[in-house]
Amino acid sequence: MTKDLTLGKPSKVIWMFCLPLFASVIFQQLYSIADSLVAGRMLEDGESALAAIGNSYEITLVYLAFAFGCNMGCSVIVSRFFGQKAINKAKTSIYTALITTTITCVILMIIGLTLGEAILKLIKTPESLIQDSKLYLDIYTYGLLFVFIYNLCTGIFAAFGDSKTPFIFLAISSICNVGMDILFVKAFHMGIEGVAWATFICQGVSAILSFIIVIIRLKRLKPFDNDIDKVKPYDFRMLKVMLVIAIPSILQQSFVSIGNIAIQSVINSFGEATMAGYSAVIKLQNLVITGLTTLSNGISNYTAQNLGAGKKERIRPGFLAGFKLTLVLIIPFSILYFFLGGYIVQIFLEKNTSEEAISVANNFLHIIAPFYFLVATKLIADGVIRGYAKMGFFMIDTFLDLGLRVGLAFLFPYAFHMGSNGIWISWPIGWGLSMLLAIIFYIFVTKPKKEIILA
Repeated sequence: MTKDLTLGKPSKVIWMFCLPLFASVIFQQLYSIADSLVAGRMLEDGESALAAIGNSYEITLVYLAFAFGCNMGCSVIVSRFFGQKAINKAKTSIYTALITTTITCVILMIIGLTLGEAILKLIKTPESLIQDSKLYLDIYTYGLLFVFIYNLCTGIFAAFGDSKTPFIFLAISSICNVGMDILFVKAFHMGIEGVAWATFICQGVSAILSFIIVIIRLKRLKPFDNDIDKVKPYDFRMLKVMLVIAIPSILQQSFVSIGNIAIQSVINSFGEATMAGYSAVIKLQNLVITGLTTLSNGISNYTAQNLGAGKKERIRPGFLAGFKLTLVLIIPFSILYFFLGGYIVQIFLEKNTSEEAISVANNFLHIIAPFYFLVATKLIADGVIRGYAKMGFFMIDTFLDLGLRVGLAFLFPYAFHMGSNGIWISWPIGWGLSMLLAIIFYIFVTKPKKEIILA
């Protein structure tokens, strides 16, 4: 199934295309939420288990940064070719991306399995949590190829305008993951190891099925009569084009993840209660942020397809439609988290969890939740900028956000004696300033260029 995003009313196209993407990421986040829920509620030492998973989680985000970069490098370029009706070039891009992604993943797996424990110690993981954190991280790393292939396949689906297939796969596998988490922990008494293997199995099934569907659809996708290019199994020139998108995306996501790891080291210095509270609430936080990032990816696909088709006039209406969609989706989350977040996070924590951990989680949500609209606006603008392949602008506003959040997270708790609340306050400050910059870049990129008429 393919969908031409260059046809139809922009607002309707955006909503129909992006809503399944948002729903998909909700189910994708169920993996980590289910892991935290089972660890926090069903293991004997739930607070420590939750903290151990939380430490590993920040490192897995670095892996996901590379997977995301491979996704976007392929997706934006394939979207552009699909808009141009250059099907054979799109296929060459996909085959090149598949091979490159596999090689990248194997290298990361070797690094992760070799240096995982050293990284955990570098971020000041308490000695009591090292063993469980490394166990969870190693099993996740074993399944890294599944994560990469699945993310690349979702990018391919999105490039062809299909946002429903990834949703179906994720919905099924996420629900199964919840059941397997409970089975491995309660019935087989496997502890954190069981939580990790359940995620490994379910992600593997999703990746394999997605890959099979992609190959079938590529074989069925026929070129147009004017498509004179030949399909190649690998093309270094095509790789160079994709790397223009992929490398900045990888760097952006990697530095964000590294920044989060640095922030995790500050959080760890406040003790296990703060670590457990943060670990519980960050899953709720990432449910929103990852959802918005996925919508941003959808805007990039929409922008790239329309640029490929020469329909630049559809891009600004698409941005406005995406902005309205994000507001409709995030306002309920902001309200829910602000007023009921303290109760929601207790679902992830065992009954005898310290009041300090619950207080930390509640304070985090009270500070962050009202400002989700800032990061939403930034990410939708970023989506258009990335669709134009203006990656320099994209990286500047992202690094501004990152630099402020990391710098202030180290400054506020100690220099201004704000405790852990100082860490959380750094988030909306970084979001706000980077949003303003992203809007400026968006206006510049989409501004109609005056044509010079020679007499």
